[in-house]
Amino acid sequence: MSDDWKLRLERMKRDLVVSGDPVAWVSEADAVQASLLFPSLAVRGALFGVAVQRKEDGIWRMVTPLQDGMPQVSRDSLNSKLWFRAKDDTDDPGVRRELLAAVAVLEREPVDEVEVLDERYRIVRGDELARSGPTGLEPPRPTDVEPIERSWDERSGSESPDLGFVLDPFRERGLMSEALRLGLRGFEYSGKRYPAAVREDSRRAVQRYPEIALMPVTFGVVEKNGDAWRPEGSLMATPHDARRFLYGLLNRLWPLIHEFDDAKRERYAGIAERYRAADRADELAFDDRVLRICRVERIVRFGPDGPEKPRPSDFDDYGPMKMHPSMDAMTGEVHHGE
Repeated sequence: MSDDWKLRLERMKRDLVVSGDPVAWVSEADAVQASLLFPSLAVRGALFGVAVQRKEDGIWRMVTPLQDGMPQVSRDSLNSKLWFRAKDDTDDPGVRRELLAAVAVLEREPVDEVEVLDERYRIVRGDELARSGPTGLEPPRPTDVEPIERSWDERSGSESPDLGFVLDPFRERGLMSEALRLGLRGFEYSGKRYPAAVREDSRRAVQRYPEIALMPVTFGVVEKNGDAWRPEGSLMATPHDARRFLYGLLNRLWPLIHEFDDAKRERYAGIAERYRAADRADELAFDDRVLRICRVERIVRFGPDGPEKPRPSDFDDYGPMKMHPSMDAMTGEVHHGE
């Protein structure tokens, strides 16, 4: 680490001491404790989302959550965002024409960037990481934010912290977060379990996108599978959102997907209610199954031109397609028969 980065960490340490902020101190203590109990970082794979840079300020902001498993899923999200903007958000034929031209490109080509109306939209690539230790993956920390009202209703849920999030590798955070960010600058995929093309793309990314932007922490449900942990579902904004998802898995989704008989359905419903009654439980063990609420870190590499795009070795199992009906650019009329 260069002297410049050492000085930056030292300055952050001094600022923490001077501020005397008890919340910041507790959060830092939590982070230190986590680094001791869960000293390793487990790579869980690539994630994708959509970011925009507006000409007026040059700042990159997320417009969809960084949670898609393939670049094409994010391209489809951008396709829909621009189509509905043309349909619902303007009466100007010129604006509508420009938006629909970008939609047409996304229908034909697997592009990772489009420019429209002084805005540059980019498909952004990130990495999903989780801390691990002798007891497995890290659960939520006591200082992780919970909803004010912790509903178990499946229709409720916290908005993704990614929406509108500013991607800035130099935004100052806590001391431990900054140490993590700096430590990951040289992170690359290694080991024979990764194909050669994946390892080469990863090495190239370290050179082209040398900085690291930290995303908001998210949470998910994982199940122990031998020595590994298998994710169930997508990432969520708070620990309670993940707990509510696990509750729904037990009493609704798994019985439906796996076609439980009445006896098994009733038994899983009872397990779900006992889990709910525990209120803030981050682990559930029954039969030979162990499920846990897992804390997930995410990073986005950053270079001189902004956040990293998908790599050539990133996988798509389908391509671009026409997702919405044709629209008349002059009138905004949607032709549902096409």
